[in-house]
Amino acid sequence: MATYKFFLHLLLALTITTTTLAQERSGNNDQKEAAYTPLVLKLNEDGSNYLRILSWQQFQLCSQDLSDPGAEWQITPSIRRARLALLARLSSKVLIWTHIGMNSFTPKNMSPLGGEGYNSPQLFVHSAWGEVSLHPFLQVGAGLHYWNGMTRLASASTISMMTMDQSRPFASWHSLGVTDQYARHLGIYFKGQIHRLDYRLALNAPSWKTLGDGQDYGIRNSGLTYNGVQQTDWNGHSTGGMIITGYVKYSFWDTESNLLPSQTGTYLGKKSVLNIGGGFFNQPGGMYCAETGAHHNVKHFAVDVYMDKPVHNGNALHAYVAAQHFDFGKNYVSRWVGTGQNWYGQVGYYFGSTKLMPYAAFQWGDYEGLEAPLSTLDLGVNYFMKGHNTKITLEYHRMRGDIREAAITDSKDVMSQLRMQLQIFL
Repeated sequence: MATYKFFLHLLLALTITTTTLAQERSGNNDQKEAAYTPLVLKLNEDGSNYLRILSWQQFQLCSQDLSDPGAEWQITPSIRRARLALLARLSSKVLIWTHIGMNSFTPKNMSPLGGEGYNSPQLFVHSAWGEVSLHPFLQVGAGLHYWNGMTRLASASTISMMTMDQSRPFASWHSLGVTDQYARHLGIYFKGQIHRLDYRLALNAPSWKTLGDGQDYGIRNSGLTYNGVQQTDWNGHSTGGMIITGYVKYSFWDTESNLLPSQTGTYLGKKSVLNIGGGFFNQPGGMYCAETGAHHNVKHFAVDVYMDKPVHNGNALHAYVAAQHFDFGKNYVSRWVGTGQNWYGQVGYYFGSTKLMPYAAFQWGDYEGLEAPLSTLDLGVNYFMKGHNTKITLEYHRMRGDIREAAITDSKDVMSQLRMQLQIFL
């Protein structure tokens, strides 16, 4: 019955999208639509120094778990992201970025009067960093930043993703809420471009507060907790207080901007990009074993390949694949990943004439601490009304075997969901 309802509502949603597209075509589409102009305030006469204001909202409608045959059909609205950012170029060598916002505002966590006493999502600082350019090949910055290793998606742009969001569980954001504040670390970074080589390297301090207090989510007891920074070593010395992470990519075709850390999801045929990359994430002494009093190192590395290529008649092909190896210590499972391997891939095709982009994404995680591999499947379609500035996404999300999710209690259990998102970016 749940499957029947899913396909019925999927058909309805696609019909609405097709009707909207037809109405647009039959309207004033013969007149050229005005180009979008970013909101920029000049700080000098030629505009080389400026302040740019950015804002974006993502509104979602999500169904209940379609895998539950007895569940009543329901749609839950939410605000996935509401953000405001300021980019200030003070000179050719000085840059400041400030980013504030709110995440995951739902009927369940609303406050009756907007106060903090009901665990309601609040406006907070996502990023605040400054940067100076020491050389055309070297820029140095510090603050609460998003210059992450170890893959491209670790610093994914949330406004230009091909998929509706990062595939959950957040393997690409493996440190989210574990050592950082919503995928941002406090530290210093070095980045630059040397011809076709683009690199970023960061030295960060881990957060002392983590989701689940660093507990082991696996079914095979590792004896480890991810709270090494809170525990001294046998000699009473602090340890686990530094994270070293980085990512490097080589561009075979067009090069990409590295002005900001967020890496583009899809260019919709505006660039021809083929990159191969690799990265790492190390935290010496990050894990702690209460039984022995010993610390263990966190050691991750990854490789990935990204392609976004225009093809005939204004169409574009997009593909991405990443292989990640995680090592927290034997049998340990963190909030999003665990000791073992994770593979992720996505592919999509943009039809320029219709502004539609169907896509598929798949994730496979094989972790020592779980009895069976977990998997995630995302099938969706984007309708780009005005590029990434205004787009509607319809997606079917399916997750198998992740016992960390409330809807899944067994490795054979499946959670599936139909969701739609409207994104507006200025």
